[in-house]
Amino acid sequence: MKRRDLIKGAGAGLLASAFTSARAADLPAIRWRMASSFPKSLDTIYGASEVLARRLEQITQGKFQIRVFAGGEIVPGLQVLDAVQNGTVECGHSASYYYVGKNMAFAFDTAMPFGLTARMQNSWMYSGGGLKLTRELFKDHNILNFPGGNTGAQMGGWFRKEIKTLADLKGLKMRIPGIGGQIMARLGAVPQTLAGGDIYPALERGALDATEWVGPYDDEKLGFHKVAKHYYYPGWWEGGPQLSFYVNMKKWAELPTAYQAAFEVAAVEANMQMLSEYDAKNPPALMRLVREGVKLHPFPHDMLVAARKAAFELYEEEAARNPAFKKIYIEWKKFRDLSIQWFKVAESSYDNFIYSGK
Repeated sequence: MKRRDLIKGAGAGLLASAFTSARAADLPAIRWRMASSFPKSLDTIYGASEVLARRLEQITQGKFQIRVFAGGEIVPGLQVLDAVQNGTVECGHSASYYYVGKNMAFAFDTAMPFGLTARMQNSWMYSGGGLKLTRELFKDHNILNFPGGNTGAQMGGWFRKEIKTLADLKGLKMRIPGIGGQIMARLGAVPQTLAGGDIYPALERGALDATEWVGPYDDEKLGFHKVAKHYYYPGWWEGGPQLSFYVNMKKWAELPTAYQAAFEVAAVEANMQMLSEYDAKNPPALMRLVREGVKLHPFPHDMLVAARKAAFELYEEEAARNPAFKKIYIEWKKFRDLSIQWFKVAESSYDNFIYSGK
């Protein structure tokens, strides 16, 4: 309710008073560029940037405009953080866990394996101190971060052969980057990092045995079901992965305060809209995939248990050697553990009952 009121109230207030015709005439015309990590074909993820740009232009009566560029048009998709930090572009849209090579703590701004759901992530960021903590990390990189979308819980990926036990992961070549890949390696798999356009041919010729991506709507577009018929769930490494808008701090400080407020409101709207779109688009996409012969499987229980154990062992090891990670991890884990106690009382019991159909 509070987030909806924020969008409705703050947005309406800005439109009704802060940007009257007289006020807008006094404000400067500003043109920014936004580098996205994503191709235009992934319309829901890429589209969050367009939602923000469109709403920002409407609120400011055309005075503040942002032009969005797809991954590779200005900089490669995995260099968005650097481009914003260095001022190559004023702002960007990316997934912070792409940059765990710089500091594993960046993953908290997107998703931690066996971490928060989408609702928990929004709650932590907006109301539980997560935004303050992650902004302290990004400040060292000359960036101000804003939640910029969420896919909801992702699928566990596409496998050429069925996985029946934890032992079946031994030697399995899977496209899974980041922390999820590190955990898979501890379970015996051989993680690979490939760009989206390289995954299908690698699966087709057998260079990969499996791959993770997002979920039915996006996965269908990439055609993975044509070469790997076994579709697993859940994507335990991305239970509620958040995308983020990055703004160069120097450029942010130069904005009129009214433009800063408009950006914040537009970012909240884009964040909420992405999740609602995936929740609407994934169900029919999943049904289409099943009709085409895709076989749905839950991950083996022993695999999930082993993966969760390996994940938290990794977190404890990283916290012992990385002060930035430890600072966020302590507070994140407190929030996670307490949220789970609440969600399993009301949300989980309700969900399990209605999903059972009994």
